Amino acid sequence: MKTVSSLLDPDWYQRYKKISRLNIRSSIYDVTDRCNLRCKGCFFFSSGEHKAASEERDIDKWHAFVEAEITRGVNLAILIGGEPTLCLDRVEAFYRRLPTFCATNGLIKVPRERFPDMMVGISLWGDEEDETTLRGKNTFKISSANYAGDPHAYYLFTITPKQLGKCEKIVRKIRDVGLKVHMQLLSNDEGVDGFSWQPQELVAVRAEMDSLLDAYPETVISSKYYHEIITTGIMQGRPFGWMECPSVTIYADNREPQPRRLTNFVRWASDLHTTHRCCTSETRDCATCKDGAAHMSWVMVNKRAHMNSTKDLQNWIEVYEMFAKLYQFLPW
Repeated sequence: MKTVSSLLDPDWYQRYKKISRLNIRSSIYDVTDRCNLRCKGCFFFSSGEHKAASEERDIDKWHAFVEAEITRGVNLAILIGGEPTLCLDRVEAFYRRLPTFCATNGLIKVPRERFPDMMVGISLWGDEEDETTLRGKNTFKISSANYAGDPHAYYLFTITPKQLGKCEKIVRKIRDVGLKVHMQLLSNDEGVDGFSWQPQELVAVRAEMDSLLDAYPETVISSKYYHEIITTGIMQGRPFGWMECPSVTIYADNREPQPRRLTNFVRWASDLHTTHRCCTSETRDCATCKDGAAHMSWVMVNKRAHMNSTKDLQNWIEVYEMFAKLYQFLPW
């Protein structure tokens, strides 16, 4: 019988022990239904989720809700929207009580005197041309000025097919402002012409992401196994889809047989009562979903499937470490 200790040398075993103690239990929270941008391809607005509920405006109810989530076992709050920085009092309700990650477009600077060590993920959708096409403006100029050199911030670089062969320039820009970057792929939810992935493009972008990780290991937070999973949609011979996704809200999860899933995961709407189906949107085709966090989590909950060989288990460890770094459970 293969065991963790039999598959790993002492160095890798120590890395395994570090992550095995983390027991990360996350949920996702819509802080607000409003945003100061309207990005084409944003699942929140393209799916109509911003209309699913009327946001709760009583801050005392937010504080009570967070306390209830802690009682439910959550130890990582992932804040999305809308744009969370429009409602910093709600962000603070989470930050005061538990590890908190804030996803933002970076146009409003999170005040560090109020949130000194909150991890901030800044969205970036390509170069100046793509940013203008998909988001209406080039956000990098503003966000990089707001967060340059911030040790508790990094870019979430959503790569589009238009960026093939041009990603290194963007990674260099991020490095030069003293920040790190995590790469993910655009799911073209609104069908913008030229932004849907073709099979040969996925092969090419995987190779490009691999080369960037090799060339900029101090800047790029990633793993080659993650690149494989996100571009092929295959893990250990199993295709990603509804019957595999680990990030389905527990109250909506009637799948049989029940797959491996995130413990008690919920994606909450901003009224603090309504829930969404999953970590992205009900209108997205699960079979073509490119959500990075969902694919990372898919790997993480399937440790047993990675016990076939030393390399498989090392791949699993690297993905878990990557996730833990992105959400500040492990240092860079």
